[in-house]
Amino acid sequence: MNKSLYTVATFVRINTKRYFRDRLAIFFTVIFPLIFLFVFGSLNSGSGNISFRVALLNQSDSTFASDFVKQAKDSGIFKISDEATTLDKAKDLMTKSQLDAAIVLPKDFGTVKPGQSVPSGQAEVIYTQNNAQSGTALSSVLESQFKAINAKLVTVQTPFTVKSEQLSQKSLSAFDYTFAGLLGFSIIGMGIFGPMNVFPELKKMGILRRLSTTPLKVWQYFLSTMIGQLIIGSLALAAMFVVAILVFHLKIVGNWLELAAFLGLGVVTILGIGLALGGWAQNERQAAPLSNIIVFPMMFLSGTFFPRYIMPEWLQNVSGFLPLTPIIDGIRLIATEGKHLWEIAPQLGLIGIWLVVIYIIAFRVFRWE
Repeated sequence: MNKSLYTVATFVRINTKRYFRDRLAIFFTVIFPLIFLFVFGSLNSGSGNISFRVALLNQSDSTFASDFVKQAKDSGIFKISDEATTLDKAKDLMTKSQLDAAIVLPKDFGTVKPGQSVPSGQAEVIYTQNNAQSGTALSSVLESQFKAINAKLVTVQTPFTVKSEQLSQKSLSAFDYTFAGLLGFSIIGMGIFGPMNVFPELKKMGILRRLSTTPLKVWQYFLSTMIGQLIIGSLALAAMFVVAILVFHLKIVGNWLELAAFLGLGVVTILGIGLALGGWAQNERQAAPLSNIIVFPMMFLSGTFFPRYIMPEWLQNVSGFLPLTPIIDGIRLIATEGKHLWEIAPQLGLIGIWLVVIYIIAFRVFRWE
């Protein structure tokens, strides 16, 4: 084996062993992202069905009203409170945000009025100002249900109708969007915080200064760190995929090999930032503020925890050039839309530019002590 490559392989082995002996490093690169995965996965992996916390007050003795109450309880759309037995109690719970609204069925609801052949009535939806959105949505749901009931009772010819068509393409689910962002969050943790925490400590202990007196080159040390982080990163990301698939039923539409290659490129790119910060900083006091200045804007503006399209247009344009943004966008395009690498050329191009710029800076600012 070439002497230079043997040196690189030796340091890969040393760095990997050091990582697995460091429980804190394992926590922040593997366990901590998994905690976020469970939290955000639980919030965003629901079935998507609408449900309302309501008080259902039936003041009618009609059979139709009794049947409607039974169907409402069995529908799953309404979570009916057992506490709200009166309107005053329902209003009290609504002011405490424990209920979305109250549905009142008046005394004549479901009765057959004189001159009519079918039952009729008007349900009343009562809600507070802070629950106006839920109240409006609940009214629309009830109106749709009553339209279906009316169609069975009375035959009416409708002049205007709507035809719906389902596209073959799949759209992003809430969990799919969040998972791609959480992968980006994990890449930040292993790519930036890893070298940033290790390098200052090695400088403090004088280890890097002693290494500088050996024939070891900076590129060899960087390459060994890069390969070691890829190994560690592969294990951490694999753990996230296993949990996401088994627990939250994640489905990957794209090619697994292309996704793995893209994730590796993302880890190497973000790792350059960690090498630059850790290589320049003499101690933790210098590294910590610099890392926060760089990490937090990327974390909140690159679509890690919430979509970029809700931002103002000017902020979307600015955040689109952050190093983490094309990585997260590329993960989503491959994993959820089945794009191939040649179809995400804009993301790959931006990552390539950042890769060159970041590593030029990392080599220039690195110091052994």
